[in-house]
Amino acid sequence: MAEKAKSYRPATQAMHADDHLNRTADVAPPLHTATTFSYPQDSENLVPEDCLDLESFEGHVYSRMTAPNSTRLETILSTLLNGRVLTYSSGLAAIHAALVHLNPKRISIGDGYHGSHGVIAIQQKLTGVQKLPLDCPASDLEEGDLIHVETPLNPTGEAVNLAEYAAKAKSRKAFLLVDATFGPPGLQDPFAHGADIVMHSGTKYLGGHSDMLCGVLATRSSEIYKGLFHDRAYLGSVMGSLEGWLGVRSLRTLEVRVQRQSSNATALVSWLDGLLHHGEVDSGKDASVGPEESNLVRKVVRKVTHASLQHKDKSWLAEQMPNGFGPVFAIWTVSESTAKRLPSKLRLFHHATSLGGVESLIEWRRMSDRGCDPALLRVSVGLEAWEDLRDDLLRGFRSLTEEN
Repeated sequence: MAEKAKSYRPATQAMHADDHLNRTADVAPPLHTATTFSYPQDSENLVPEDCLDLESFEGHVYSRMTAPNSTRLETILSTLLNGRVLTYSSGLAAIHAALVHLNPKRISIGDGYHGSHGVIAIQQKLTGVQKLPLDCPASDLEEGDLIHVETPLNPTGEAVNLAEYAAKAKSRKAFLLVDATFGPPGLQDPFAHGADIVMHSGTKYLGGHSDMLCGVLATRSSEIYKGLFHDRAYLGSVMGSLEGWLGVRSLRTLEVRVQRQSSNATALVSWLDGLLHHGEVDSGKDASVGPEESNLVRKVVRKVTHASLQHKDKSWLAEQMPNGFGPVFAIWTVSESTAKRLPSKLRLFHHATSLGGVESLIEWRRMSDRGCDPALLRVSVGLEAWEDLRDDLLRGFRSLTEEN
C-alpha cells in the first residue's frame, strides 16, 4: 500500500492508490496477459520464493502467485477496505479460501446467500465442520471457530449489528468473517466494528458492470494475510488478467456509483413503504401520488424490507452505515404467481440474477435460491433516475391488476 494514498479520501484513493505501480506513460493502466515473468539478471538479486518478503515485494514470478493487473486491483482495494487484500476468481472461491485457511471446527451462520451454505456443505464433507445458528449461545463456540455474518443480508437488504457479533467472537477467541458484499466501501467498514476478515463478491459493486467475476478477502492480520497468500498459490483460485484490469477500471467510479445506487434504492423503498403502510409519500421527493397508486401497490405488494426501514435500530445503524444503505431491497408480493409475473411487466429492470451493476435488476428469487420465499422479489437498483424506476414499477403493478 502506498503510504501517500492513506492520506487521501476514498474517491481519490480509488484514482491514485496505484500510481506507484505505473511503469509506462499510459493514463489508463495497460492489460498484461503474461503468465510468467523473468527473474532478475543480477544473480545477487535472486531471492527464492519461500524467502520473499510479502510486505514489500512488488515484482512478479508466476501469475498463480501475483500478476500486474490483479496486484494493481489489490493495491487500490487495500486502501478502500482498510486492510491487506487478496483477490480470487469468484466470491465463492474467496469464502472457500477463508474456510480452508481458518479450518474451524464450528461455523455460526444465519440465513443469507445460499452459495455460502453450499461452500460450507463441501467443507463439511472434507473436515466435518459443524454448522451452528447465527444466534447460538456464545458458549457453543470455542477458540478458532468462525462466526460468518452477512450484512446487509441477501436477499432482504436488512442490516445486522456487527459490534454484537464481534464481541461474541472475541469472548470465545473465535474469528468474525463479514460478507460485506451488499454494503460496499463507502457505506460501511466492518473492520471498524471488529471484523477479522472482510469478504466481498467483487462481481457485484466492486465490478459494477455485470462483466467480471471476482472475490475479495481483506484482513488486518499479517499472519492471516500470509497464510491466505500461501494457500491461494496452491488452491489456484486467482483472478484472470482481464478481470483484474476490469476491476481497476470499475473502482475508479465506485464511490459515485454506490452513492447514486444507494440513494435511488432508499428513495424507492421510502415511496413503496409509504404507500403500503400510510397511503402517502414524501412530496419533497417528487413522488406525490393519489389513492389509485396507493391501491395499486397494496394489491401487489405485501411487504418491503431494507436497512433504511429498520427504524428501531437507528442507534447502531447510524454508526455502522453512516453514509447510506445498501442498493438492494426485497419486495414480498401477495402471491407466488404475482412474483413470477411482475418482472415481465417491467421495461427498465432486467429480470436476471446477480446485483451491483449500473443497470437495475429484479429477480424472482426462487429461480436461483430454492430456500427462498416463492413470493419474494430481489431488487438491485442501478443508476437510472429513480423516478423513472418508480413509474416503471407502477406500470407493472397496473398491468398485473388489469390482468387479474
